[in-house]
Amino acid sequence: MLLDFEVQRCSRHCAATERELRPGDTCYSVLEVSGADVVRKDYCAEGWQGASSGAFGWWKSRVPEPTAKKIKLAPNDVLLELFEHLAERSDQSDLRYVLTLLLIRRRVLRVDVMTDELGKPSPSSEAENSDEVMAVYCPKRDTTFQVMVSMPRGERIDEIQQQLSQLLIADAE
Repeated sequence: MLLDFEVQRCSRHCAATERELRPGDTCYSVLEVSGADVVRKDYCAEGWQGASSGAFGWWKSRVPEPTAKKIKLAPNDVLLELFEHLAERSDQSDLRYVLTLLLIRRRVLRVDVMTDELGKPSPSSEAENSDEVMAVYCPKRDTTFQVMVSMPRGERIDEIQQQLSQLLIADAE
């Protein structure tokens, strides 16, 4: 089941040290479930001890300068074209998986079912690198796609972030 939730804005204060996060600071953000709510916690580099076991998502970023230009993500059609192109590139399965999650978040795709490679429903959707396949449906194209669940690891995470930034983000005028 896919739950829809709002991610809060950066608090601009470290949850561990209570220090103010200043423009240019490296910042780690974590999403955790607290009762019926999803809670975001932000950490400065010094206060970061890694994501807690209760975290279901985290990322590293920089606190933006107040005068920084807003970024604009490529249109959904461009994202879908890249998504379809990556289906032919088995060496880029982790990039395609991350792009799939972005497209789900943007409501371009929706999760149909998680299965193993044999097509049997998966007992868990928590595997990182496994034989699990996610079926996602695109209403705009009336097509179901199969996506390998391939969570990137280590420095590959930074490579994917850089790749997506170069491909999909342009400065807004």
